[in-house]
Amino acid sequence: MLGRYTIPMTITSTAFQKGEHIPKEQGHAGGNVSPPLTFSEVPPEAKSLVLTVEDLDAPHGTFTHWLIYNMSPATMQILAGGTPLEGTQATNDFGNQAYDGPAPPSGAHRYVFKLSALDSPLSGVRPTDTRQQIDQAMEGHVIDEAQLEGLYAADQESS
Repeated sequence: MLGRYTIPMTITSTAFQKGEHIPKEQGHAGGNVSPPLTFSEVPPEAKSLVLTVEDLDAPHGTFTHWLIYNMSPATMQILAGGTPLEGTQATNDFGNQAYDGPAPPSGAHRYVFKLSALDSPLSGVRPTDTRQQIDQAMEGHVIDEAQLEGLYAADQESS
């Protein structure tokens, strides 16, 4: 049951605030460095965390830029350009098991960094599984979620 916690779980970044533009350094062609992320108020019942980064405005539907599953629920942050000490990077829609930053073909797109707390680690999934397979494995196990949305515009790449 989502949202049953008095203090909501959060995901924040020192690189950008909710609704602001994501810095060029985090863009695919601008440095491709993942932003620093901080997590707080993870439910005590959480057994694992999943982080997804996706473009909600991609021309052919949601496009996954980063996917990490089975992170320890004790993970408090991911440093800029880093990965968590525990967790597995799955294949993103670029075909990489890594962070690939925003790369909108035109205009400004919305990018969502979503942290999901699960009541169990994901089992039976592999780093090569698709986003849909990992989403299926998560079904019925998500106990809380937090999101941080930022914007990134195609013209940021050239400025």
